[in-house]
Amino acid sequence: MQIGSKVVATAALRMALTSSRQEENLLKKEIFEKWQIKTVAVDYGGEFINSVGKIVERAVVAAKREGVIKDTHADEGAVAGATREAVAQIMPKALGLNIGGKIGIARHKDHISVALFMGIGLLHLDEVAVGLGHRAVS
Repeated sequence: MQIGSKVVATAALRMALTSSRQEENLLKKEIFEKWQIKTVAVDYGGEFINSVGKIVERAVVAAKREGVIKDTHADEGAVAGATREAVAQIMPKALGLNIGGKIGIARHKDHISVALFMGIGLLHLDEVAVGLGHRAVS
């Protein structure tokens, strides 16, 4: 089976959907053993507009810390760009509201995907959204 952008994006989404650190670690191991895809997940939250920069920063830092990407300008830019794409998909629902959720990041060879899974809250009226970005890096 050839591993392309669809499989890598699926891995990122699955990581973003985990509900605990234990589940993250088990899934990370399973995905690597099955497809040799490196993954990481990280939580985030806050008021949407103030959180956009923090979300991008957390994604890049987590990906570097866990060895998903190398410490290069191209890899960091790819994660930042894919994260911004995922955030842009969620923006219409989240503007002006509080958010909380998880970032899932996956990489295999040239493919990097970032998935955001978030709850969007206004008082007790919650919404759920998913955003997904992909970049290719050599």
